Amino acid sequence: MSEQNDRNERNDRDGQNDRDERNDQSENRLRRELPAEVPVPTPAAGETAPEQPEQPLTGRQRLVTGLWPPRFTRAQLIVAVLLFGLGFGLAVQVASNSDTDSALRGARQEDLVRILDELDSRTQRLEDEKQGLEKQRQELQSSSDQAAEARKQTAEKERQLGILAGTVAAQGPGITMTIEDTKGTVQADMLLDAIQELRAAGAEAIQVNGVRVVAGSYFTDSDETVRVDGNKINAPYRFKVIGKPQDLEPALNIPGGVVQTLEKEQATVTVERSDKIIVDALRQAKRPDYARSSSQ
Repeated sequence: MSEQNDRNERNDRDGQNDRDERNDQSENRLRRELPAEVPVPTPAAGETAPEQPEQPLTGRQRLVTGLWPPRFTRAQLIVAVLLFGLGFGLAVQVASNSDTDSALRGARQEDLVRILDELDSRTQRLEDEKQGLEKQRQELQSSSDQAAEARKQTAEKERQLGILAGTVAAQGPGITMTIEDTKGTVQADMLLDAIQELRAAGAEAIQVNGVRVVAGSYFTDSDETVRVDGNKINAPYRFKVIGKPQDLEPALNIPGGVVQTLEKEQATVTVERSDKIIVDALRQAKRPDYARSSSQ
């Protein structure tokens, strides 16, 4: 039995030696086949290590690098400024139109009707003036004696300008407005508002208590009275106005207009239409101090 155990131990030792020998042979073969190891050189004192190659950028990194920092040329800056100015102007225009539309949407029906009537009246007056000028041109072109026709039209134009300047009397259809002010509450600015409203409605000649009102007239308050161009006038205030009655009277009676404003001040306003109004108060023609005709 002991001999059998000794035999088994010898066999195990021989097998282990054979395996160790085979492993050594395999390791020696691999060392002969692999290239020799190259030692990594270590930098000497004062020398820097060689730079490593840069890693390639990703797509997102290339996009960020291309966009920032921004690079603008002079032409691009000019175009950007012009586009900004155009956009700002459009925004202001849109805001202005929106405000106008909002005001019209909030207006009462009576105010909208009045605005439309005033626009129609102004359009009609401009159309009449255009037709009159075209008629004068045709008469000048067709007249055999153009010099005489030109003098005739010049004289007519002089009379028209004299009416506007208040140097000649005028007559025609219109209205008479009388303002009774027993409380003394009517002031100069209220009368001036009435004049402005009448002019906007197409008044061609106006007279207030014997004083001719022209483009340069002014109203002032003085000692509980009103003065027109320095001339004192007292209540009742009587306006004689030449123009189209169908336009003048509605302009005074619009909601919130002249008549309602004066009535709130406890004044009484009467408006009468007439086919013949005479405006005979005159003003002296004043020679300008500095202005001269350019044809001289």
